[in-house]
Amino acid sequence: MSDSGGASGRSPRADAADPLSPDPTRFSVRRSGGRLTLDGVDLAELASDLGTPTYVYAIRQVCARYRAFRGAFTGVPLTVAYAVKANGHQAILSALAAMGAGADVVSGGELTRALAAGVPPSRIVFSGVGKTDAELDLALGSEVGAIHLESAGELARLDARAAALGRTARVGLRVNPDIVVDTHASLKTGERTSKFGIAFAEIGEVSRSLAMRPRLTLAGLSCHIGSQLKTADRHIAAADRLLESIPSLRAAGHPVDYVDLGGGMGIPYQPTEPDFDLGTLAAALAPRVRGAAVELVLEPGRFIVGNAGVLLTRVVDRKRRAGRWFVVVDAGYTDLARPALYGAHHMIVPCRWPSPTDPCLTLDVAGPICDSSDFLARGRRLHLPAVGDVLAILSAGAYGMSMASTFCARPLPCEVMVRDGEARVIRPRQTVDDLHRTEAVPNWSTSEPGRGNPPHGAPAENQK
Repeated sequence: MSDSGGASGRSPRADAADPLSPDPTRFSVRRSGGRLTLDGVDLAELASDLGTPTYVYAIRQVCARYRAFRGAFTGVPLTVAYAVKANGHQAILSALAAMGAGADVVSGGELTRALAAGVPPSRIVFSGVGKTDAELDLALGSEVGAIHLESAGELARLDARAAALGRTARVGLRVNPDIVVDTHASLKTGERTSKFGIAFAEIGEVSRSLAMRPRLTLAGLSCHIGSQLKTADRHIAAADRLLESIPSLRAAGHPVDYVDLGGGMGIPYQPTEPDFDLGTLAAALAPRVRGAAVELVLEPGRFIVGNAGVLLTRVVDRKRRAGRWFVVVDAGYTDLARPALYGAHHMIVPCRWPSPTDPCLTLDVAGPICDSSDFLARGRRLHLPAVGDVLAILSAGAYGMSMASTFCARPLPCEVMVRDGEARVIRPRQTVDDLHRTEAVPNWSTSEPGRGNPPHGAPAENQK
């Protein structure tokens, strides 16, 4: 159906199937009596009570996905090091820690969060391409399970910091396996031209340097080949590349006892997409890791939390121009960056289901940011919502709030966790006052125009 006629009365059921009907469990939400719910919580009512934009997470789904991941590798020595960057809220980290999860961290801040949530240091791996000396000191002092080295230079810096602090550390070499994967260009991390890891040709040289540094023990090899991968074959290829290096390292005296294949296991963002085949991955890896006598470390993030979260947003305007409908909502790329950053697809569904007479059109769902890339969906077939309607952006549990910003002085969204029909605010909505509460206007010794008293009572430098 063409949208050139505007608000046609044609039934939407003839134009677009209910996107949740094939398998609603994978997206956590349910449509009940014309209302969208998440673990028994009415999302439209929640938006009315708390405002929008608001992130909502179903902790039951988070825990179920962790159990499914762990259960696929029954009988395999495995540490599940949850990728904190996907969603590092303390409520989620604490729940996963209680279930036995470890953590993959890539900054000192993430390490601190993981420890505060109760993740044992021995189950934490510290990755990241640009660790500062302060972060290395924190990792050494926390006695994390392993620090993954990115280069010979980082090895030298870590050794110097360990000597200065009188510490020792287990380390892993992050290897760039030069494996091509089918994903967005910005999510490819294991190809030869990426900034991550050391090349295979450098393993011997770096390991020989390690052998002369008694404070550091080469305990493992790691890699991460990319994110939102849909099949297991590339992880299997990465495993083969890492495992082939272990015999020579052990022969040189290095007690290599684990292999970390990173994360990147994708999730379905649309009803027609398959879920990642954990069974195939586990069946292929089990004999390999047993044969090599190593522990397996995997770093799922999106797989566990991605489809456990939704972002609620309210329609603030709609207009038609140049043959296109624009639905403007109050959530933008400051709240969910993935569509603008990666061209990512997130399903968008109404929280109050339309009637059969409501029109179904091809729409662009635009955010409020003063940037032409601020769209949550382009050319999407949707029921035309009214101003004030609440929409749910699905699959928003990973890389949503963790990538949010305050550009255009937009406060960060509220975050809510739901379970068994109950909703709890786990992070209140940031206010505009919060944005400048810690800002200071300096009192210069010379008078300058516009250098008056701090706004709204903010403290000024050297003010008495």
